[in-house]
Amino acid sequence: MELPGNITNSAPERRALRVNEFCATYGLSRSTAYKLMKQGKLRTVLIGGRRVVPVDAAEALLKEAAR
Repeated sequence: MELPGNITNSAPERRALRVNEFCATYGLSRSTAYKLMKQGKLRTVLIGGRRVVPVDAAEALLKEAAR
C-alpha cells in the first residue's frame, strides 16, 4: 500500500533492547549480560523501572570484543 507524500509504512528503528531481547539478539545468557553490566562493560539505562540496553552500547560491546 502506497501512502501519500513522504509517509512510509515502516516502524521506527529500535534504539534500545530489553535485556532478554539483547540476550537473544547477541547470543548471550542473561547471567553473562548482567555480569557485563556489573563489570561496567555493558551500558544500560533504567526507564520506568525497566532496564534496557541502548543499541549503540551493544554494538560498542561487540567492537570491543572483536579486538
